[in-house]
Amino acid sequence: MEELTRRRRLLILGICCSSLFIVGLDSTIVNLALPSIRSELGASVSKLQWTIDAYTLVLASLLMVSGSTADRVGRRRTFQAGLVVFGVGSLLCGVAPTIDLLILFRMLQAIGGSMLNPVAMSIITNTFTDPRERAQAIGVWGGVVGLSLAVGPVVGGALVDAAGWRLIFWINVPVTVAAVLMTARFVPESRAAVPRRMDPVGQILVVLLLGGLTYGIIEGRSAGWTSPLIIGCFVVTVVSLVSLVLYERRREQPLLEPRFFRSAPFSGATLIAVAGFSALSGFLFLNSLYLQSVRGFSALHAGLLTLPMAAMTVVFAPLSGWLVGHRGPRLPLVVAGSMLTVSGLVLSRLSLTTSTEMLLVGYLIFGLGFGMLNAPITNAAVSGMPRSQAGVAAAIASTSRQVGASLGVAIAGTILTARLVGTLESGFVDAAKLCWFVIAGCGVLVLVLGLITTGAWARRTAEAVAEDLVRTR
Repeated sequence: MEELTRRRRLLILGICCSSLFIVGLDSTIVNLALPSIRSELGASVSKLQWTIDAYTLVLASLLMVSGSTADRVGRRRTFQAGLVVFGVGSLLCGVAPTIDLLILFRMLQAIGGSMLNPVAMSIITNTFTDPRERAQAIGVWGGVVGLSLAVGPVVGGALVDAAGWRLIFWINVPVTVAAVLMTARFVPESRAAVPRRMDPVGQILVVLLLGGLTYGIIEGRSAGWTSPLIIGCFVVTVVSLVSLVLYERRREQPLLEPRFFRSAPFSGATLIAVAGFSALSGFLFLNSLYLQSVRGFSALHAGLLTLPMAAMTVVFAPLSGWLVGHRGPRLPLVVAGSMLTVSGLVLSRLSLTTSTEMLLVGYLIFGLGFGMLNAPITNAAVSGMPRSQAGVAAAIASTSRQVGASLGVAIAGTILTARLVGTLESGFVDAAKLCWFVIAGCGVLVLVLGLITTGAWARRTAEAVAEDLVRTR
């Protein structure tokens, strides 16, 4: 790659972060539109779950293969292709006449989105060759993840109130067009010196694993938990997981490098990402239905009520990055886990007449916890890894986030519908109580894993994995 000036490196970072921002935004922006989509398209709760999960599930399934494809055919080329597909998918979502077509077009959006995040991370790691600059760039990257997910409900609420739910998709189109043009002008093409081989078997197993698990959870109640279809889904999930581990262990260049998981910090970061983003997606899904369908707030009002959460995320995300750089990941993870737990317990006390002050307390605490979460996840995923493996490690971390986002909506929606008595408006509060306890449990898991995977023993496992990866290259 040609030598780049600092100004151009920062510009490339900005272009990459803009792609991350719109992909992350689309993971949460739809939440505030759910009541409007439900009303206009006649969607059931399970269809609303699929409107969210169709996007995050496809994104999670394809992130790793998109990263290896970019290493082979060119990172800039893949990045631009992803922007185009994402933009076309967004345009089609905005004109979808039925809920089923909306779900289909969300999947197309996600195919494009999968070509953006891991590829952008590879571009960043190859643009910033100085370790200190690279660490700072990755810190910015992690902050943008949290920011995009946190402000999604606010932006979504404003757009839905201003011009209807379709605008939340159309707004992506001019952003992607601008990003395509700027990428062509400023981002140099790059490829891996030795591209990783394609792994179609591993990719199919990942799709079967995630698809079977999510479909089984979402459709289990309506189809029957003991029905052949749902039992078959969970059997496919287990068989795919076992087959994936056994198959990838034998491959010289696996899609999913099993040795990464011998590193306690990496394994911990993966599970923490799943738990933390399950809490976030479950929170956003439930909160949108509660504020609009139960309390009768407009989309804009509901979005503004979550603004304190977004503000706390914006404030504490960079602080978390600073703490990780100066004191390590343990303190941010302890704070994140503790605050997510407390917020889940506070929100479990919601009623039909909960005061605005009580709502804001729960949102502020949740925002603080989530704001502290992203930087240690990103840091643990790439810390100690050889430069050639940083993109793969980051892709696995990104996949874990999207898996968590899918599971959070799937589990929250399933619990809600299973416990719902009467209409959504009248029965939501009692039905959702267990959901909030599950979110608190996700916080406990973050706290426990944060303590276990940040000590001296955990660091030794990471060093051993890094040495093994370098030795066997």
